[in-house]
Amino acid sequence: MDFQIDKIDRNARATTIKTAHSTIKTPVFMPVGTVGVIKALDSLDLETFLNPDIILANTYHLYLRPNDEVIRDLGGLHNFANFHKSFLTDSGGFQAFSLSDNVKISDEGILFRSHIDGSRHLFTPKKVLDIQYNLNSDILMILDDLVALPATKERIRVSIERTTKWAKESIDYHRESQRRGVGVNQNIFAIIQGGVDREFREISAKALCSLDFDGFAIGGLSVGESSREMYNTVEWTTQFMPKDKPRYLMGVGTPEDLVENVERGIDMFDCVMPTRNGRNGTLFTTFGRLNIKAGRYRRDESPIDKNCHCIVCKNYSRAYLNHLIRAKEITYFRLATIHNLHYYLTLMREIREAILESKFKEFKEEFYSLRRD
Repeated sequence: MDFQIDKIDRNARATTIKTAHSTIKTPVFMPVGTVGVIKALDSLDLETFLNPDIILANTYHLYLRPNDEVIRDLGGLHNFANFHKSFLTDSGGFQAFSLSDNVKISDEGILFRSHIDGSRHLFTPKKVLDIQYNLNSDILMILDDLVALPATKERIRVSIERTTKWAKESIDYHRESQRRGVGVNQNIFAIIQGGVDREFREISAKALCSLDFDGFAIGGLSVGESSREMYNTVEWTTQFMPKDKPRYLMGVGTPEDLVENVERGIDMFDCVMPTRNGRNGTLFTTFGRLNIKAGRYRRDESPIDKNCHCIVCKNYSRAYLNHLIRAKEITYFRLATIHNLHYYLTLMREIREAILESKFKEFKEEFYSLRRD
């Protein structure tokens, strides 16, 4: 991975990340394609209408179906999904958190029952890397121990100690694998844990950032804490993270979350919000959220967002989208997803331009002023 800082405006960063498959300009939002596809879209939609430089897929889900060895034998994730820019694959730690009724966590790893057929599987730090080697993703996330908030101090302490133990196992195994010619063009990120506790975040960040990872993520947020607690935790944690490596905030979030956390020094984001919320009727605009199911849009001839240049806003009215979602037409899912992702990706490009021009403060003020009008 090549990484360079293009500009810093206060703490907001514009950087460039080069992987084997693409050049990524940050700040960047990574659309979520959990099982190798962004729901309702295909790779031609991505290439034609959105052009993301990196998307996210999930190790846990692809391991269970169709299986990482199948994907390996079919040429890796890029060939399998016909998306030839970068993939980041999450390790499965979040699934252990979200499927907690079917999971047992120990220092060895995460033992879980498949949500598909109930079969039992053990994810260890080495196992999740082996899966990701088969997937041939550009950025590999290590196994971590994620806890819901609020949590006891003892549970958070166990989480950061276990995450650090697994991180050491992961980086040693990855560098050994690369010496054997495996994963040579793949990059590995560690995940800082610690809840919203400053002491634990500092301990976790210092322990992990002393290791030879290619980048670092902040995990364990947007899992029950307030937005203010999230922002304060990010601001506190980034001071202990290397300036010369990418910083990734996992699973976050709203447009406001992106703006606030770029201001606090974050480079990379992912979240299901634009896709999942879009399918359920929430469309994101320059002026805030819009519930397209509302009756007031039944005769509204205007586009979703007059400031948006996506293919949906150029060709379809709010009235038409209101009709599609009420009629339960699957075309609605595609159009809503294209619009929402276009909005998110455009927002990040505009933020980058503002940072490069040393105008991030002015950008943020205008961003919020449009939402108040």
